[in-house]
Amino acid sequence: MATQPLKDHVAIITGAAKNIGREIALELAREGASVVINARTSLEEANSLAQEIQNLGGNAYVHLADVSQPEGSASLIAAAIEQFGRIDILVNNAAVRRHSSIEVLELNEWREVLGCILDSAYLCSRAALPYLRLSDMASIINIGGMSAHTGSKDRAHVLAAKAGLIGLTKGLAHDLGSSGITVNCVVPGLIDTVRGESAGHGSPEHHAKNKTLIGRRGDPKEVAYMVSFLSGPKARYLTGQTMHVNGGAHLN
Repeated sequence: MATQPLKDHVAIITGAAKNIGREIALELAREGASVVINARTSLEEANSLAQEIQNLGGNAYVHLADVSQPEGSASLIAAAIEQFGRIDILVNNAAVRRHSSIEVLELNEWREVLGCILDSAYLCSRAALPYLRLSDMASIINIGGMSAHTGSKDRAHVLAAKAGLIGLTKGLAHDLGSSGITVNCVVPGLIDTVRGESAGHGSPEHHAKNKTLIGRRGDPKEVAYMVSFLSGPKARYLTGQTMHVNGGAHLN
């Protein structure tokens, strides 16, 4: 008999309209969670995802917001409470993947990338905290990046932000453990996704340099499975951890 371990729980996924975020939203919905789909501008893709979840018999709600800004993250959390009345799972997935050498990297681009990846995780976690404390099964899951562990050319700003998520994960695990809130980081590696912002640059350098041990690239669904596990009842003793999903491309 099929079970839904996340039934009656609510999940927020930032940057959920495409790629890994989209698959996370679908998988959490399949597991029974009502899903809040956040995107900054991708309204058509977000609405399409919400419709797909609803066609599967799930609940989904779209909220456009720039979660790198305090007002955007606050509006996302408020919308989730207004729509579903609770928050149990926060997946900090919002990211941009820019390429720029340090010689030409401007401060505004540095701050934009760190804002989207790292500031948004901090802001959304802080805004969601009062509601997560009320949950019987609360989880924060940050989505990292393998290149933050291996290094990669022309991506110092992205690597710095993704590496910062590791520190944020460990710090929040210490701060929130006594409240029963688990905090973990899932690190995808060599996953087949559409990288629109990498147009003109080809695949990231670490995709060419690193190979998986199992002979293929990963499917975004395989990252979503890890997120679903960490959100559920069988992962209540896991916190402060970095979970690599990369087919052995990087052994931590």
